[in-house]
Amino acid sequence: MNQIEFAENILYYQEDWCRFARDILRIKLDPQQEAILRGVQHNKMVTVRSGTARGKDFVAAAAALCFLYLTPDFDDEGEMIASTKIALTAPTGRQIKNIMMPEITKMYNRAKFLPGNLMSDGIRFDYFKDWFLVGFKASDSPEAWSGFHAVNTMFVITEASGIPEVIYEAIEGNLQQNSRMLLVFNPNTTTGYAASSHKSARFTKFRLSSLDAPNVLARKTIFPGQVDYEWICDKVNQWCTTIQERDFNEGEGDFRFQVPEKPELLYRPNDLFRIKVLGMFPKVSEDALIPINWVELANQRWIEKTEYLDRENLGPKSLGVDVAGMGRDSSVLCHRHGSYVWKFDVHFAAGKADHMAISGMVANALKVDPENKAFIDTIGEGAGVYSRLIELGYDNAFSCKFSSGAKGLNDITGVYKFANLRAYLFWCVRDWLNPANNNDACLPLDDQLIEEATAIKWKFQSDGSIIIEPKEDIKTRLGRSIDKFDALANTFYPAGKKTVDLSKIFF
Repeated sequence: MNQIEFAENILYYQEDWCRFARDILRIKLDPQQEAILRGVQHNKMVTVRSGTARGKDFVAAAAALCFLYLTPDFDDEGEMIASTKIALTAPTGRQIKNIMMPEITKMYNRAKFLPGNLMSDGIRFDYFKDWFLVGFKASDSPEAWSGFHAVNTMFVITEASGIPEVIYEAIEGNLQQNSRMLLVFNPNTTTGYAASSHKSARFTKFRLSSLDAPNVLARKTIFPGQVDYEWICDKVNQWCTTIQERDFNEGEGDFRFQVPEKPELLYRPNDLFRIKVLGMFPKVSEDALIPINWVELANQRWIEKTEYLDRENLGPKSLGVDVAGMGRDSSVLCHRHGSYVWKFDVHFAAGKADHMAISGMVANALKVDPENKAFIDTIGEGAGVYSRLIELGYDNAFSCKFSSGAKGLNDITGVYKFANLRAYLFWCVRDWLNPANNNDACLPLDDQLIEEATAIKWKFQSDGSIIIEPKEDIKTRLGRSIDKFDALANTFYPAGKKTVDLSKIFF
């Protein structure tokens, strides 16, 4: 088909956007993606919550191109009488540049003959300035959204749970005449505009579960790039527990599944599985130390900063050290520079104490800059590492004992007190990650760290102090120790001060 044939058949494609996706964009949508595309065709406001690698951004890009090419109107002389404007937006520029625009580009190039000029930030047309698709980072300023009035307007918002409320208010002000708003996101929080959209009668709602993906159901690749059966099996084993028939509650996310070499069993998911696989909202309890969306926000900031950050000039380092002993496989070193955690070094020790190797790794970090500090868990095997560093003359190495008292140590508000140093340090991480405190916390993407951070529970004791649940209870639920979180928590050690201003620890 060429441009003339497409123009002659425009009414045919306007009747069913899925035809346009199939015949013109030359893409294959699964049945649930087709339902979403038709939902966008016929409804002003559509919201999609999704599991991992389920194709939410792919179908969003298809919907944007359908709207771009099927809604403009021209008179008999070729003059535009109904313009079309589309905005693609996300919390970060990276999400537009590296996720949405590549999807748009691949579909545009596959079609081969579509009019318009493909650019790095969208599609524009030589003779029609009011006909365009543009992608940009969501601004905190509502004024940035002025000028999007047109007969046909569309707003495609990916990672929608990370967009400020004030931006949605500005976007809604542009939803006039033939307009669309499409939200796609992973449901990592139960609050905010995106989460509320799934409770609102104004929105047509969809949920993409990775359990229902064609590749998973068929146990082979049908849609390249989508989630596969092997990945799901791994997450079922990591993030779910088996339950009995009498306890089964599908409304809570319980499901039936068969992993290799086992019969079909009933499973209950944890919050990570609910969000990343089922596309369901988390069931975060009040005793959870850290909500998953706090960690994911820190992941987003890390990605943004890492693109331009000079890692050789990050400033003094706080090095948290969790040393493996007999029966544990790995030691962990957390490198934190102020608000930015550069990386986690994992040293595989095969269940053997390896004091000299860990001492050498820490010593190398300390001698680079005398302002660097190492905080070593000295309960157990870490005592040997700390003793060796002191023997070598490193007075910027500190013994960090979780069982120590926390008298005089308070949270960032100065209100809460703590049962021991472990509770204080864990709460420091919570205060650091809490978006309300504006600490600009940055964490590298790490599934193990997410599991650990979101698994920890806390409570008040009878005297009003905060205590963290025993490490054995956490290990029972996770099937392993929370080594990376322990190493991160060590970096907030107050270095012998009796009272602490957390703002000085964070930065």
